[in-house]
Amino acid sequence: MQPTLTFDPEPPGSIRLLSLAQWTRGGTWQINLAHDRAHAVLIWITRGQGVALLDGARVGLGAHNAVFVPARQLFSLDMGRQGFGQVLILPSGTGLTHPHEVQHLRIRDTASQGELTNLLDAISREQKTAHPLTSSAIEAYAALILIWLRRHMAPDDSQMPKPRAARILSRAFCALVVRDFASGAVMADHARLLGVSPTHLTRACKAETGKTAAALLTERQVHAARSLLGQTDVPAQDIARHLGFGSAAYFTRFMRHHTGKPPSALRAAPVQ
Repeated sequence: MQPTLTFDPEPPGSIRLLSLAQWTRGGTWQINLAHDRAHAVLIWITRGQGVALLDGARVGLGAHNAVFVPARQLFSLDMGRQGFGQVLILPSGTGLTHPHEVQHLRIRDTASQGELTNLLDAISREQKTAHPLTSSAIEAYAALILIWLRRHMAPDDSQMPKPRAARILSRAFCALVVRDFASGAVMADHARLLGVSPTHLTRACKAETGKTAAALLTERQVHAARSLLGQTDVPAQDIARHLGFGSAAYFTRFMRHHTGKPPSALRAAPVQ
């Protein structure tokens, strides 16, 4: 029987609040590489500047930026060494109402900044205590945070300018990467599905994300491979097969080329 593998970097569970440092305890590749997750996340940046891949585009981030990423959305985040923030992990099945699309909010009002910070601090306190009904309290605070988020979203996007053709294509490609990155399909196959040439797809993705289409696909594959190597004891040859590689030898060459290490070394590496 073939092992059942999940490409998600974290198993489903209860609502949790982490610092950015805690979120990347196993290495910054966990958020620097383009990937998607089975759960939604709300990221509250309070210090530093960085960049993110959001909704098929490269976006600059700074202090007092709130980013909401729904489940199964390709994204990445690089805040550098000076970046500080918190991440609220919202597993599916909580019943909480949240947006279905990526949100990026620049919060300039100090009262609004303080409101979100206070709600996150309340969750942090609950996580550190053993009070009765802690899980219920955390869920209630999370619901209030999502209400805060919806209140600060643009009330009507009908007046927003229509996205450029390159943005639409990049967004569509990112959705295909989420769906098919482990199928063995290469970038040219995705371009064919989208009805464009590989050159055109590469140009559009580069313009919108700063990365080529092939690089985005590669990052998603590397992220899945590193997650599986680090969090399971599934043999590398089985991981290679489930990720669509033709052979274990090719998988080893691929990982060595893109990480500098073979799968065996990545599996044995200590937590960074």
